[in-house]
Amino acid sequence: MINIICTVWYARNQLRFSSRKIHWKSSLSTIISSTALTGNLSKAVASASVSNFVILQRFNVSIHPPKAPNIIEVLWKPPPPHWIKCNTDGSCTALSSGCGGIFRNHDADFLLGFAENTGNSDAFHAELHGAMCAIELASQFHWKNLWLECDSALVINVIKNLSIVPWRLRNRWENCLHITRSMNFIATHIFREGNTCVDVLANFGLSVAHLRVWLNIPDCIRETFGKNKLGLPFYRFC
Repeated sequence: MINIICTVWYARNQLRFSSRKIHWKSSLSTIISSTALTGNLSKAVASASVSNFVILQRFNVSIHPPKAPNIIEVLWKPPPPHWIKCNTDGSCTALSSGCGGIFRNHDADFLLGFAENTGNSDAFHAELHGAMCAIELASQFHWKNLWLECDSALVINVIKNLSIVPWRLRNRWENCLHITRSMNFIATHIFREGNTCVDVLANFGLSVAHLRVWLNIPDCIRETFGKNKLGLPFYRFC
């Protein structure tokens, strides 16, 4: 479009100020050559549009196809025998935040789920609340082998670096760390695609007034939970 405007403007000025008439075929050749030159110098990636592809071909512009995405298979893995795995997640809006979690055994059976409103705070607070709630519930049910898994790498780093914890949560977090010293405890990161069940519960936590605990699978996650238990993979494109 820029080359068209510039060429038309140039032809118009030549006619007006120099009384020199430029033939339209000459202007057309100028537009095509200028577009081909700038297009072939560009490193921009072409879109998947067929019409755009045809236009670029007409202007003799070399196509730079987009790079193929990296596809990562994300698969929820059950814990070893005699271990309990808890996946947690946090959710945040402009008005509220919430967290959720699911406890499962080595057969991927549902043991317990929870959702909680964490007030008007950010996503990191909500994620941290979910991790602390998971540790506290595991202690109440006397589960001594706990595997905590969440999609927040920052929460995993907090376990190693206490200084990252906001001061409002530091005392509770220290109490949770004290609890983990009396159990076998590990914490790992999982991509969000493998954490879909607790993502639903975290969003549910936005609307509850207090801690909500389920001993049976909630209807809102029944279908997604079934996919996890069957070992069906999710895929992450990056």
